[in-house]
Amino acid sequence: MSSNNMKMVIAIVRDADNDTILEKLLEANYRVTRIASSGGFLRRGNTTLMIGVDEEQVEGVLHIFRENCLSTIDLAVRHATIFVLDVDRYEQI
Repeated sequence: MSSNNMKMVIAIVRDADNDTILEKLLEANYRVTRIASSGGFLRRGNTTLMIGVDEEQVEGVLHIFRENCLSTIDLAVRHATIFVLDVDRYEQI
């Protein structure tokens, strides 16, 4: 029911990167909740991914994002904004 070292990774990714990242996360056996979202300067489509993991799995999740965000010539384009939060309690019902 609760975990001392549980983390919630919340990542806001561009729609262009969403499918690849989601596929890689699932291949690595991470459980992911996907939420359609929009925002930013031009209100472009984004996807918010929520991944609950143990603390020692956080770097593995971040590695998937770093390896699978599309690169572009425009270095000002942000491909993902990622938050890692402590989880005081979780339940699966």
